[in-house]
Amino acid sequence: MDNRLRVGVITTTHGIKGEVKVFPTTDDVNRFKELKGCFLVKDGREIPVTCESCKFFKNMVILKFKEFDNINQVEGYRNYDILVDRENAVELSEDEFFLCDIMDADVYDQDNRQVGKLTDILETPASHILVIKDKHGKELLVPLVREWVTEVDTDNKIVRIVRHADVP
Repeated sequence: MDNRLRVGVITTTHGIKGEVKVFPTTDDVNRFKELKGCFLVKDGREIPVTCESCKFFKNMVILKFKEFDNINQVEGYRNYDILVDRENAVELSEDEFFLCDIMDADVYDQDNRQVGKLTDILETPASHILVIKDKHGKELLVPLVREWVTEVDTDNKIVRIVRHADVP
């Protein structure tokens, strides 16, 4: 498991006082209200920062970091990921998990036959879609809903799905 989790990506600056617009990559945008220490990360470069304020505008989050006071200081941070340490992540309920914890998981069907490897997760309005690549390179798309996904084991990186008769 990764020690840090991505909660957003800086898209652009906002105003002249060092604020940035952030596209949230978390399901809970309200987590930004409590955000304090985090890291700006891109291409191996990592900058620790402290969030000073948070506002919401449409589907974006506007953050002000204590370390920056003007637009010139934040201009170069476009497309930087905002990461938090796992211990500062939002608490999950018993049946919840972070999507990054199942990436590259082995996928098995209800008869314990290996289906393939989880290679991607697509976000749609209805549900997340698991992209599973089989040993022949063919992709299988499975909705991340209880009717299709019966088990998610993040510790062992295993996902178990129901394989229907009409699915190869």
